[in-house]
Order: sequence, then structure tokens, then C-alpha cells
Amino acid sequence: MKQIIIIALALLCSATAAGREDGPEHRKLTGVPFTEVKIRDGFWAPRIEINREKSLPHNFKWCRQTGRFGNFVRSAAHRDGRFEGIYFNDSDVYKVLEGASYALADLPDPVLEAAVDEVVAWIAAAQEENGYLNTFYTLAEPDKRWSDLRIKHELYCAGHLIEGAVAHFRATGKRTLLDVAIRFADRIDALFGPGKRQGVPGHEEIELALVKLYQVTGDSRYMKLSQFFLESRGNKEKRPLFGAYCQDHALIADQSEIVGHAVRAMYLYAGVADVAAYTGHRPWIDAMERIWKDVVEKKMYITGGIGARHSGEAFGAAYELPNQSAYAETCAAIGLALFAHRLNLMHGDARYADVLERVIYNGILSGIGRDGTSFFYVNPLASGGGHHRQPFYPCACCPSNVVRFVPSLPGYVYALGPEGIHVNLYVAGKATIQLDEAAVTIVQRTRYPWDGHVQLKLELEKPAAFDMNLRIPGWCRGARILLNDLPIRLPEIRSGYARLHRTWQSGDRIELNMPMPVERIEAHRSVEANAGRVALQRGPLVYCFEGADNGSSIRRIRLAREPGFSVLHKPDLLGGITVIRCRDVKGRTCQAVPYHAWDHREPGPMAVWVRQDGKSRSPDADDPAWNGILYRSLDPRALGPSTPLSPAELMTASASHCHASDAADAMNDEIEPKSSGDHGLPRFTWWDHRGTEEWVQYDFDTPRKVSAMEVYWFDDTGRGQCRVPESWRLLYEENGQWKPVKTSSAFGVELDRFNRVEFATVSTAAVRIEVKLKTGYSGGVLEWKVE
Repeated sequence: MKQIIIIALALLCSATAAGREDGPEHRKLTGVPFTEVKIRDGFWAPRIEINREKSLPHNFKWCRQTGRFGNFVRSAAHRDGRFEGIYFNDSDVYKVLEGASYALADLPDPVLEAAVDEVVAWIAAAQEENGYLNTFYTLAEPDKRWSDLRIKHELYCAGHLIEGAVAHFRATGKRTLLDVAIRFADRIDALFGPGKRQGVPGHEEIELALVKLYQVTGDSRYMKLSQFFLESRGNKEKRPLFGAYCQDHALIADQSEIVGHAVRAMYLYAGVADVAAYTGHRPWIDAMERIWKDVVEKKMYITGGIGARHSGEAFGAAYELPNQSAYAETCAAIGLALFAHRLNLMHGDARYADVLERVIYNGILSGIGRDGTSFFYVNPLASGGGHHRQPFYPCACCPSNVVRFVPSLPGYVYALGPEGIHVNLYVAGKATIQLDEAAVTIVQRTRYPWDGHVQLKLELEKPAAFDMNLRIPGWCRGARILLNDLPIRLPEIRSGYARLHRTWQSGDRIELNMPMPVERIEAHRSVEANAGRVALQRGPLVYCFEGADNGSSIRRIRLAREPGFSVLHKPDLLGGITVIRCRDVKGRTCQAVPYHAWDHREPGPMAVWVRQDGKSRSPDADDPAWNGILYRSLDPRALGPSTPLSPAELMTASASHCHASDAADAMNDEIEPKSSGDHGLPRFTWWDHRGTEEWVQYDFDTPRKVSAMEVYWFDDTGRGQCRVPESWRLLYEENGQWKPVKTSSAFGVELDRFNRVEFATVSTAAVRIEVKLKTGYSGGVLEWKVE
């Protein structure tokens, strides 16, 4: 009976692809359900297995130990007991159940299914007679329900309950959790809507969840309720607004710039795209395109990470993309994947799937360790060596979110349009797709992302005429396609897909060959953090340099004009990865590893963006070719002449003490601070030493004549505990002894500027700054120049 239900659901979902009346008629494509796609490759299948065998038990354990499960048990027993944790902790339980559901769809597991059933029973028992379900309010504030929509996240939790319930039903055929979600949704519908309560959630999520509930039940009330919440957002005629942080500053149709909390924004716009797919509301569709362009053309990291600022977990200004201080929350990356997927389905355009691929392989995958039990909340693009994955977080949104996303990947591989099948991701495995004419089974074989060769074998019940649309990734140039071993010349490329139309026979084989050279990527001239720098990309993978391969001075790497790239697949390194080797300007061999694989070896620095010989550190002249482009492949012909090594590249920095998240070589990374409190660039600090005597030092490659220096002090008054030093002096090394320089200059401690000291010329192999920190405070240096 269970299998019959699952098959029926799959047929229902497939039917919407052909544009039938029960589908979103303004959506060009419909995703092939996760229940119909089995991933069996060497890259994702092991990660899905680790997610099932390690990550899910790990999250179950933490939900138990942190009281997340206990909150439901106490609510069910109607005990007057304390609520444990943060008020939105229910959502983590629902996300874990969603991830477990995807895992059960992929591979039956009686032990996991029993664990899920137990938790579902606790949730069902905790639900009140009127359908209300939120353990924080049940246990802690029973008289304040719906009183703080901006902060307390009742509707956010309800949304994750609905998403988990829909996934559970589709995966198992059981209605136990779905019935709970329906009862709660009915309660919300009874309270909110036209002529009822006016309000929107401070943290969006329920909007897209209600569309999923509509899709699985056919009850239009849920679609209308989602539409109500969306129409109410930014409507100052109906209610006081929450502001830009919650994307509640203007009507959706009037929004053009991505602002505020990055995760909230992505969940909101994913919901807007879902509803607009049914309504065809042109102002919303147009607004989504404006928002999309603002994200991917001005505010997205090369990894697909979004949300540059730690403050508010929020988007910054256009091109504000610092590397070491990047926030790039894992949840935000997942939100961008959800948004990109929906826009791809709406418009049938591969450019959205290109971003989906970028964020999956880089910004999301970095969020979970190879062990399956350690997680990044924040995903910086540079580190001094102190940033590491953790087993859990008090706010556990990221661990539970990535645990639900990884096993959901099968649902992103294929899509259906009125004319046939679209292949969005290249992942080995098997899919069964129901067309009007016939059922089609696709067996995909590939070593992607390590190799760009893909084979698709079609198995059909009977011959059928339809399109096979192969996404040609934006990074790919010179793709070649063969059909049954014969090359196809100049296939039609439509919206980024190579369209192959014919009457297909069972056994037909398509081969797609995508060259994967190493590309040096440059950023838009307005991204100040990346001026004079490049990043490496091969296929869909962004690479980074780690101290484990290159020593401690990652920031001093400057690639040669002709780096001599080579690639090598290393089966025994980090679970089997392809590394990139190249030369720097000093002729040394450097090695880069995929960004998602960093921080799995001994602690050390990391950087995605490194200097490139011949590339100016100054912003490029205005170039219209950059319009609408945030990243592009570097044209080596555009490089300027080779330049001598800079003074910073001739020095090695060290210190008496350095905070684990900082780095001594940040003092000579040649990135100019905006102020003494600039948190947007790499820095050096003596934290958490306070009131002590400390030093920083430069060692030269050979003895040098020195006559002046400048230091820019770090001082985060009003935010942290670092101040300019109480006093300091400058010394040079001579015959193994440290001697003070002879100067009449003052040893300045002025803020927001370089403090210059000129002195009698000395010939030395090293210079040192000695400081006396202010009592009770630490200190640091943003930049230290030596002439």
C-alpha cells in the first residue's frame, strides 16, 4: 500500500510538468520529485550516506541533549515545566525530520523510521485541541501567543513543521505528521487573513511552506493564506511595518534591492516565486528578477555565499564582499539555492541553475564536515587559522538545515517542461520520469565534478518524441555532444540548454563532454577586497589555498603571470579530491584544494583570493564589459607587466601572541583600512592579552636599509575590547641585539590614520614594534608599512 501511495504522488507531481490544470501554469518547468531520482555516484552518494548514518543520528542526539525533544514531551504531558533553549528551537526538530524523510525515500531504514515515528508521536501529542503547536508558548508564555510575530517566530516554526510534514508524507505515505501540520495550518488560517488578524512573520518561511501544503492537499485555502502574508508585507496601510531587516519596508512589487537578514530574504522571495508561479502576478515576477540581479550581480560571493555582514546576518552595500570577515551563513546559501531553483522552474533559464550549482558545490557543501558531525555556521573566504566547524550551535539552524538539504538533492537534478526533460545537475544515478507519451528512465554516468564527461542512457517503454535539454554551464566553453557515438554539430542552444529533439528509442545514449580547464577568476572592479587578486575555479568548484599545503604565509602568495596550472586527482586526500598545482612569482609550487574541503586538516590559514602578478591593485578603469557581471574569467592578455616584489612580500610577520581568528601577516596584506574600527578586513590582534607588554616583528629576506615606517592601529571602541596602545617604540635587530631607532618623531597613537615615524637609516634583517597595552584592554594592528 505504501508503494502505491508513493507512485500515485509521483504521477501527480509529474502531471503538473505538462502544464495541466492542477499545476503552476506560469511556471515553465516542474521539478522531478525527489522520490523518483536515485543518486548513485562517487561524489554525492557518499555524502548522502554519511548524512543518513552520521549527521542525522548526531542531530537526533543533540535535539535530545539540548531539550528540543523534551519540550514536546513536556508540552504533551501538559506539565508546568521550563522551556529549554531558544524560543524557535521547534524548527530544528522539524528540519531534522525533513532530512530524515528524504533519507527514507532514498533508502528504507527501519531504525531511522522508528526514530522518526517516535518524534512524530511526541509532536502530535503536544498539539493542542484547537490545532495550535508551539512548545515555547505552551510551556513558557501560554497567554502571549501571536503577540510578537516579529521576534518569536511562531509562523517560522509552523512553516518548518509543514515542510517536514510534506516531505514525510511524500517519502513514507504516512499521514501522521501531515495531519498535525494541516490542523495547525487550519488554526492559522482561522486567525489570519482578510477581515481577520493582520500580520506577517518577522522571519519568513511559512509562505513557501503553505504552497507545498497546497500542492500536496489541493486545498486552495493554503495558497490564499500564503498570498495574504505576501500581500501584507510592506503594506503600511494595514499594520506597522517591521522594517528592512525583515524585508518589511515596502510592498514586494516595489522592492528592487536585496536588504536585511539574508536567510529571511531568500525564504521570502522563494515563497513569492512559488505563489507567482500560480497567479502569474507580473509585478511580483518583475520584482523577483530585480532582486535576483541585485544579489548575483552585486552581493554574492564567488562561492555562492550571501550575507556579508556579521551584524544582523545581513546583506551589505553593493560590492561589499570582504573575505575574512564574510558572514555567508550556511542557511543563507541554502536559501539562495531554494530561490535559484524556483526561478529556474519559472523561467526555464539555465542561468538560475548555474547559480544553484555554484552554491551547492561551494557555499552549502562547505557548511558540513566530511565526518558528517561538524558544521560551519559562517563560511568566510579567508581565515587566519582560527575558524573551525563545530558539532552544534546554540542557534542550530545551520546544522539542521544542511542535514535536510543534502538528502533533498535528488529533487534538483531534473525538471520537466511541456516539450520534454531538462537536465539541471550532472550527478550519476537513475531517474524515472513520467511523460504524457511514455515513462522514461534516465541512467546518468559521470565523475562530475572532477570530470566533465557525462553519459545519459535512455530507457523507454516505447519510442517517444520529446526534447532532451542539457544545461551547458556558464563556466563551460567548447562543450561537445554525441548521440549514439555520433557528434551533433551546432545543437540549438535555448536559454542555456542544448536542445536535442527526436523520437527517442530505448537504449539511446547522449554524451556531453565539457572541458574543465583551470580558470583564474577576477572580481568586479568595485569589490575592493579583491583588487589585484584572482580566485581559481575548475568546473563548478571554487578552490582555496590552505596553510597545510602552502605554509603560513597564504596572504603573500602572488601567482606567476604564467602559473603553469596542472591538476591531479588524489584518491587518498580528503576523501578523494582533485587538486590544482601552480607556481607563484618566486617559482614556488603552490597547491589549491576545493573550497568545500578546507579545514579538515591541521589548523592554519586559508584564502580563496590571492594576488596575481601583473594585475593592478587599483580599481580598473570604467569598463562597460563589466555591466551585469560580478565575476569573469581573467584574460591573461590583459595583465600588465610583471612588477618587482613589494616590500610586504619581502617580509615575514610574527608576534608575541596572536588571536586564533587573526593572523600576523594581515599587517602586511596591503589592504588599506577605512578606519581604526574596520572589521571588514583581515587584522592582527593580541587578544585576549590585556594590559601586557607585547611585540610584532618583520623579518626581511635579506638585510635591508630602513628609514621610515607607518602603523595603522586597530581600535574597536564601542564594539570590542581593543584600544590603541598606551605607549610603543620601534627597534631594529643588529648583531643579535634589539636596539631602539634614533628618531625625533613621536610614536603616534592617532585613530583612523597611519602613524608615521622617520628615523636614522639602519641596515637590518628585522624590525620590531614593542607596545604597552592599556590596562584592561587588548590591541592590534590593521596595517604596518616599512620603507
